[in-house]
Amino acid sequence: MFVQRQGLVIWLYSLKQAKMLRRFGNVHYVSKKLKYVVLYCNQEELAGIMEKLNSFSFVKKVEPSYKPFLRMDYENSAPDKAKEYDYKMGI
Repeated sequence: MFVQRQGLVIWLYSLKQAKMLRRFGNVHYVSKKLKYVVLYCNQEELAGIMEKLNSFSFVKKVEPSYKPFLRMDYENSAPDKAKEYDYKMGI
């Protein structure tokens, strides 16, 4: 139902071509100071898009985001006992 998406950070030499990157996915952010673009695309097409973007002369480097591969469920997150006691007291 939902397509898995992954972010790409594209470092550029010049921001003139940043608008052209919209055809590869959704441009989320463009940094004028550091000259990079954050682009979201489908995870299945990621390797092909990275290869194509690296072939352009105005691209310095393309880095994928590792957020889809990080574990987001946390274990052993017990609440602080002192705060729990304060809440019971009504403070």
